[in-house]
Amino acid sequence: MKLVILDRDGVLNQDSANFIKNPNEWIAIPNSLEAVASLNQAGFRVAVATNQSGISRGLFDMATLSNIHDKMHRELAQVGGRIDAVFYCPHAADDHCDCRKPKTGMIMEIGRRFSAELNEVAAVGDALRDLQAFSDAGCQPILVRTGKGEETLIASQKDPEKALPPGTWVCADLNEAAQRIISEYT
Repeated sequence: MKLVILDRDGVLNQDSANFIKNPNEWIAIPNSLEAVASLNQAGFRVAVATNQSGISRGLFDMATLSNIHDKMHRELAQVGGRIDAVFYCPHAADDHCDCRKPKTGMIMEIGRRFSAELNEVAAVGDALRDLQAFSDAGCQPILVRTGKGEETLIASQKDPEKALPPGTWVCADLNEAAQRIISEYT
């Protein structure tokens, strides 16, 4: 079984400094849904791993998060794509949980649930914390330049403390990342 892990905000949909708090604010990045469909057609299962501290901050509740993900699933289905599972961390950074990226708990759980060898999994994010979690869990980290990605790349070039994990692939967007994953893993 082939598996790809995606961050949500900034990879699949437009990100917001004010959080995605309702389904109307969830707006797909151009070609991101088609990229998921192309991964599916190439035999990949796709899981989402997303930090959603807006829950612990009281900005939205679990029902609203579910409605946001329902919209994502509906829009994916319209282009022939699917997300096989959505994993999320509802905690704030000061909760010190094991699931919030850059910690690896959520990524390890995805590996267990899918019976996947994480060193055979490509994982796509737009923030350094995504890439750190993916790399530390053994995945192939991929930075997309959408969302916070361009800012992450610039910071990594200026500050050694913010360097990308070794071997990180850099792609323009999820579509380019999907094409590279398909060519490298099939």
